[in-house]
Amino acid sequence: MANVVATPPMRHEPVMLGEVVDWMRPHSGGRYLDATFGGGGHTAAILRSSAPDGLLLAIDADPLAIERGCLLAAGPEFSGRLTIVHGNFVELESIVRERQIGPLDGILMDLGLSSFQIDDPERGFAFRLDGPLDMRFDPTRGTPAGDLVNTLDVESLANIFWRFGDEKRSRRIAAAILHVRANAPIETTGQLARIVERAVGGRKGSDTHPATRTFQALRIAVNDELSVLERTLAGAVEMLKPGGRLAIISFHSLEDRIVKQFIQREVTTCICPPEQPVCTCSHQPRLRALTRAVKPAPEEIKRNPRSRSAVLRVAERLA
Repeated sequence: MANVVATPPMRHEPVMLGEVVDWMRPHSGGRYLDATFGGGGHTAAILRSSAPDGLLLAIDADPLAIERGCLLAAGPEFSGRLTIVHGNFVELESIVRERQIGPLDGILMDLGLSSFQIDDPERGFAFRLDGPLDMRFDPTRGTPAGDLVNTLDVESLANIFWRFGDEKRSRRIAAAILHVRANAPIETTGQLARIVERAVGGRKGSDTHPATRTFQALRIAVNDELSVLERTLAGAVEMLKPGGRLAIISFHSLEDRIVKQFIQREVTTCICPPEQPVCTCSHQPRLRALTRAVKPAPEEIKRNPRSRSAVLRVAERLA
């Protein structure tokens, strides 16, 4: 493996923290779920705003995030008010029922990576520092990205890059990967980034590295992110009490489209096809949309450039 450049201690800044707290309206005695604990910034803010007796259940697929959460839960500030569970948020409905914490006053889902994940080369999420091709949120289960890169055929790889990364040069990149791996497996993030860069001819004046879309696509495929998100949303609504709020922060258009379409479906009284003259679906709206797409303030983007692509949407559970 290439030498890893030393970096300063990792620091995670939660995205749109003030907006999340304002829209979720945490209050004393409330019960909340942070479905993606990450660095714990949102969790801590919700707990502080719901003091002295608000409760919060936090879930994360990343074992290292769970370690951070356990330290937070053991501290004096949130003693007895924070419960940490290792799991994927697709399991949130069963986790909430098992812990008997519902119905909930608020659920937060931050779909982005934490700085702890991005800045750890061993996790393989980024190519700024060389590391193994992993990209799993939970490194104890599932198939790492390296397995996909080194085993899938051209069609399958190109489909991943096109579908999940909107990569217009997907076939060229996939063919370059197969050409290189014919001699030896592709093992590191740096190797893959260089293969993509050579395949598409470098940056060509762009500020974005040409491998960015490829890495995004692989991460989504490895963690089955879009399918998991679709299955999670319905369960989240079921766990909210009337007036409870669902806040979701997404970081790319594929996620945001799923969230937007889900909310649109749940606020309408009819989901029959437009050409059908009479409603037969008997669909009952379960949500009231509270926001359109909320973006970070310019000051936050300047302070935390990783927030620039974030979009917050909030909806409220109807009776």
